[in-house]
Amino acid sequence: MELKPGYKQTEVGVIPDDWDVQEVREFARVITGPFGTLLKASEYSEYDGVPLISVGEIGDGYFRISQHTPRIPSTVAKRLPQYLLREGDIVFGRKGAVDRSALVSDGEHGWFLGSDGISIRPTSNCYPPYLAVQFRGTNTRAWLVQNAIGTTMASLNQGVLCRVKIPFPRHLPEQSAIAEALSDVDALLSCLDKLIAKKRDLKQAAMQQLLTGETRLPGFGGEWEVRHLGEIANVKTGNRNNEDKVDDGEYPFFVRSDDVERINSYSHDCEAILVPGEGRIGEIFHYINGKFDVHQRVYAITRFAPEVSGKFVHLYMKANFGAWAMQNTVKATVDSLRLPTFQNFQIRIPQTVEEQAAIADALSDMDAELAALEARRDKTAQIKQGVMQELLTGKTRLA
Repeated sequence: MELKPGYKQTEVGVIPDDWDVQEVREFARVITGPFGTLLKASEYSEYDGVPLISVGEIGDGYFRISQHTPRIPSTVAKRLPQYLLREGDIVFGRKGAVDRSALVSDGEHGWFLGSDGISIRPTSNCYPPYLAVQFRGTNTRAWLVQNAIGTTMASLNQGVLCRVKIPFPRHLPEQSAIAEALSDVDALLSCLDKLIAKKRDLKQAAMQQLLTGETRLPGFGGEWEVRHLGEIANVKTGNRNNEDKVDDGEYPFFVRSDDVERINSYSHDCEAILVPGEGRIGEIFHYINGKFDVHQRVYAITRFAPEVSGKFVHLYMKANFGAWAMQNTVKATVDSLRLPTFQNFQIRIPQTVEEQAAIADALSDMDAELAALEARRDKTAQIKQGVMQELLTGKTRLA
């Protein structure tokens, strides 16, 4: 394949002519956490000192510090200063998810490297955030997984990390520009994650208030009533098997899964709630209004009474059926539910179908908003992966 002008073929692929490839040993120091009796578990502190960074604290680009993170008292830190992390260090777990790493920031300076941690400390001609994003890039992560040692569990050591080859722009400002561009995308993803979490909390609170009658929508009043599911709808299992599914089938086929399969037949053409009767009981709830077919171990709730909104029942079951199901499960090889468990399930419901529908619409609107945000977040993450690959190989240059 003919190379584009201004580019060259290297051991890590095609990169710009004015980039270099270096092994980690050439520009950084690799430090392994304290072994043996250097650091004993009895020296850990639950409350005082600095966080001890072990495998469990290393996320994908960040540190996961919690109330369960052990700490190292200042007396131990002074005794073993060589294991104190510095801003710009990049930390890995030595076992398990060896392609996962995190960059030490200013606020994390002085944390302590655990015995199952290993870190890289850049020493020359390297902008640490650039190096950090290279270690989170597809090519470097794949190399780490392929070259890790161990048979039962992937492991890193100094020899493996020292041999990692990294492509570098020769000038620090270009390294900085690449790192900052990807950091901006990470910041956007973080904002979207926080917004999604906030919307989920709001939706949960709204469900609690609206599905219990604690909060009433404008224009509605009157008492709510308690009804059994068997009084207000028909409950029956399907009669199809997994073998009946067809990859490009014409109709939805509800099986014991979050995923909806396809099939070329239908046994129902109506509004329905579909709930698996075994396995992850009380966790999976599908709603449909149309033609579909049903697995023999999935319950189809159909033929709702005229004064009942199927959408309201669907949302009420998502919020409340799980606890009831676990109290009434039949313990066989897997958790299973029988027909009476569904028929005897109690639903507290507004007396008018109009109020039920209004509650369902309000919560469905929140679901749609949340789904749109999640789709935007996923799309942004996909775009980031593409941009990351372009920038980290120099295929796209920043002015």
